[in-house]
Amino acid sequence: MAVPDPTQPHSLKLLIEDYPYAQDGLLIWSAMENWVRSYVNRYYPNSSLICNDKELQAWYAESINVGHADFKHAEWWPTLNNVDNLVSILATIIWLASAQHAALNFGQCPYGDYVPNKTTSNEKINPRRK
Repeated sequence: MAVPDPTQPHSLKLLIEDYPYAQDGLLIWSAMENWVRSYVNRYYPNSSLICNDKELQAWYAESINVGHADFKHAEWWPTLNNVDNLVSILATIIWLASAQHAALNFGQCPYGDYVPNKTTSNEKINPRRK
């Protein structure tokens, strides 16, 4: 859906330019990633702190080896050894649990935009109301 392009605002060029999910998603991703980066930099100003944080390393190892045991030997797992990788890992988790989840699982427009599914005044019908 996108290719790397350092001249673009998010360093990505969308292959389909008129794709609202991708356009809006890049804005949301960027905001999340900036927030995560500022948070991580506050607690881990250098990579050695990440490498020496036993609790953080155990959490990441468990998420791979237990949470994704079927893919634990995959080569695409990032190594949790620097600030950029930690930011990427956390931003991805936040993205999957929020913006992407909402976009994929709450398909309410097809239901709500169909006029017979709602009243014309867009209010609830209450037969006991006087």
